[in-house]
Amino acid sequence: MSSELVVDVQPKEVSIALLEDKRLVELQKEPHNISYAVGNIYLGRVKKLMPGLNAAFVDVGYEKDAFLHYLDLGPYFTTSAVYTKTQRGEGKKNIPLSKFTMQKPLDKESSITDALSVGQEILVQITKEPISTKGPRLTAEISFAGRFLVLIPFADKVSVSQKIKSSEERARLRQLIQSIKPKNFGVIVRTVAEGKRVAELNNEMKSLVKSWEESLEYARRKEKAPAIIYEETSRAVGMLRDIFSPSFENIYVNDRATYQQIHNYVSIIAPELQGIVKLYEGELPIFDNFGLTKQVKSSFGKTVSFKSGAYIIIEHTEALHVIDVNSGNRSKNATNQESNAIEVNLNAAEEIARQLRLRDMGGIIVIDFIDMNEAENRQRLYDRMRELMATDRARHNILPLTKFGLMQITRQRVRPALDITTSEECPTCHGKGSIQPSMLFTDRLEDKIAYMVLQLKKNDFKLHLHPYVAAYIDKGGLFSLKWQWKRKYSFRFKIIPDQSLALLEYRFFDKDRNEIDLQEEVEIKHK
Repeated sequence: MSSELVVDVQPKEVSIALLEDKRLVELQKEPHNISYAVGNIYLGRVKKLMPGLNAAFVDVGYEKDAFLHYLDLGPYFTTSAVYTKTQRGEGKKNIPLSKFTMQKPLDKESSITDALSVGQEILVQITKEPISTKGPRLTAEISFAGRFLVLIPFADKVSVSQKIKSSEERARLRQLIQSIKPKNFGVIVRTVAEGKRVAELNNEMKSLVKSWEESLEYARRKEKAPAIIYEETSRAVGMLRDIFSPSFENIYVNDRATYQQIHNYVSIIAPELQGIVKLYEGELPIFDNFGLTKQVKSSFGKTVSFKSGAYIIIEHTEALHVIDVNSGNRSKNATNQESNAIEVNLNAAEEIARQLRLRDMGGIIVIDFIDMNEAENRQRLYDRMRELMATDRARHNILPLTKFGLMQITRQRVRPALDITTSEECPTCHGKGSIQPSMLFTDRLEDKIAYMVLQLKKNDFKLHLHPYVAAYIDKGGLFSLKWQWKRKYSFRFKIIPDQSLALLEYRFFDKDRNEIDLQEEVEIKHK
């Protein structure tokens, strides 16, 4: 199975699509202004203790206080608290962690009031982004993730991934890491470290220790909490770090700076594959070029169709996600109802497993499959679902079908489920049901172009239009509207078909791919 990554960098957000055999299986969108992402480390201040929940609310600068449970303090919190106080107290002593005296481990059966006090400064890391009305979820067990290793300050023990089956290799890696890791640091050896040489592991170890030291220096310099002291790498590099494999054939990026980041990262972890990172400089939007816009439009929304006319309906509530499987317009032969049901259910299971990854749906998921009478078929469906979910990187648990034909799944929720609206609002009537004459649309476009060139003095720009409208304007070659406008106003502007736009929608972009809010410009002119 071949894998490809397509990274679309826009002024307001970054979209990252993972394709397996040209089919979209994961999509992540991150606004540029997001600051409370998983992996970020903060110097927080305890705001409130909740003995009844055995938890605390911590101020990390978010509008809602973050949640920290006692069990998420970790066994080494006592050392972390004393060390933070030493670094932040009077005099701010800069003592390397490797020379610090470890404290007694935290008692699992104790209370939050014994470990924390209101106003106390502590080092915390985000494990869940803010979801709905809830603030971030925190842990006090700080970690720095790399490609091969995860560095854990204060832990001082080495663990090796259980997915490495060879006992000899596990022993080699444990002994190797013990010999190169600094004192008072713990290390988790990831699966991809199997077979790696000491030089590669040592280089990454030094890089992770340097990240810790820089974070500590930021914490020492901050005058007061809350303050961010370590930011996770860009989402593109972070996702690539977790999923990168030799099966990757191409990584396409449409932004030069992001391309350079990814190219540098691949050059370090797999120098022989650095050629797969490619800068996309085509005129079409990158998602349109690789057929992703259509896949996104067809894969999101309440109803999703799959094989032979069958479809699923996906509903979201605050507590859970509900998925209903329907056979659609398939022929319902009464004598063959059971085989129809199992066929539809197996196909639905494949689409549902994809949807869970694609939308990053977490929490409780309840699936209402088509009823089946035979226990053998119910077991077959359960086994198939487990097989399809085996490649899902999020932790999950699947229960067998109930007597009502319901399957229950719990899936790790780290960030809000991705919800993309696929319905389009008319850009000219905005839902009011009446528009200006469509035959005058091209006249209005020409007015906008004239205003761009003659008033704003911009002649090097791109006009994005729905593909149908772009084809109409380009119709007739040298006698087309496009060439009439070019001769009249500017030969430097370009018309780009954009599948993400509604039929009568248009957008202007300057040569640096920044959108020009022409409506706002016109309003300012009239004032």
